[in-house]
Amino acid sequence: MRPQLIVAFLLCTSFTSAWPWPPSVRNIEGLIQRRQGNNQNTASASASPTVAGTSSDAPSAAASTGGSSNTASITGSSKPSGTASEAATSGGTNSGPTQTGKQSGSKTIKGAQTTSIDQRLPAGGIEMVTPAAIAPASYYKIGDQITFGWNYTSLIVTPTAVDILVSCAANQATYTLSSNASVKETGSVVWDTKADESGRAPLLTETYTLVIHDAAQAVTAVGKPGYLGTFNSFTFGMYLPQSYTPLSDFVCATCSGALSDMERQTLKFMFGMGMITIMSFTWFAGGFGVFF
Repeated sequence: MRPQLIVAFLLCTSFTSAWPWPPSVRNIEGLIQRRQGNNQNTASASASPTVAGTSSDAPSAAASTGGSSNTASITGSSKPSGTASEAATSGGTNSGPTQTGKQSGSKTIKGAQTTSIDQRLPAGGIEMVTPAAIAPASYYKIGDQITFGWNYTSLIVTPTAVDILVSCAANQATYTLSSNASVKETGSVVWDTKADESGRAPLLTETYTLVIHDAAQAVTAVGKPGYLGTFNSFTFGMYLPQSYTPLSDFVCATCSGALSDMERQTLKFMFGMGMITIMSFTWFAGGFGVFF
């Protein structure tokens, strides 16, 4: 039984060896040989990653085979700038082409910031401090220095600068006290009424109005909620001083030494009533024989 199995195995082996291979695997021996050669050449290959710069995606690899060495390094950063160099050495010292390039750029986006303001809020205003808002009417002598002080109220957007003016309706003149004045928590200005500016209308004995408004807006601009509106509600009086005159030399321009019509009628009425009273008393007393 055993010799028969051996004979059958030998026949199958001979048959398999003689059977032709298909065209797709005819060059399998060459492939196997080349693959083995490649495995032998790369058996001693080593790779070591090197990171340089500020990014983790900058690899550096080095590989050597036999007596030749090939080195490649790439250095990069997260910014759009980098340097690449390649050097190849084979059987000695040969330096290959080196390429260096840098690229940098920046992009900045700025957007306008806006403040949301409730449209139901009032416009910013001014409250007088000097003189106080509850003080009686103010009168200033022309030629003195006048000080005005104020606080800002209901301001959400603070203006960059303000203009301070004084206007007079009698001569249609406007006097600039300060232009582009810086905004502080408590504002103030000193007006020297003695200063004589060329081309300025002379000050009169009249009523004046203090005007304060945003320098970036017109004086006639309508105030918006949260923004400073034009302030023109404070009025004051100014007068020209007169030289001293003795009482004996004083003449009243509106006075008169003559009696008025009302005064004359009053005197006539009083004199007539007196005469009637005397005559009535005399007649009444004479009837009773007082005088006889």
